[in-house]
Amino acid sequence: MPIWFAYTLIVLLVITSILLTMLILLHRGKGGGLSSMFGGGVSSSLAGSSVAEKNLDRYTVLVGIVWFACIVGLGLWLRLQTASGTV
Repeated sequence: MPIWFAYTLIVLLVITSILLTMLILLHRGKGGGLSSMFGGGVSSSLAGSSVAEKNLDRYTVLVGIVWFACIVGLGLWLRLQTASGTV
């Protein structure tokens, strides 16, 4: 495989890593952890989750899947390059 494939995956990996970190930090704390230590425990508990929270969950899962695919793709690319002796 060409080297541009690896560079594309690396750029995509960096972008999805930053985006995944931001999306995870946007989630509301469920209580008890570090989020409650910094004031997240004072929020009122609502019976159901809003549409925005459900969409945030979907986006987080989607970005996580893309991130995981980049990791697997880079691993396979590296294995192919090592097997052919070009690395």
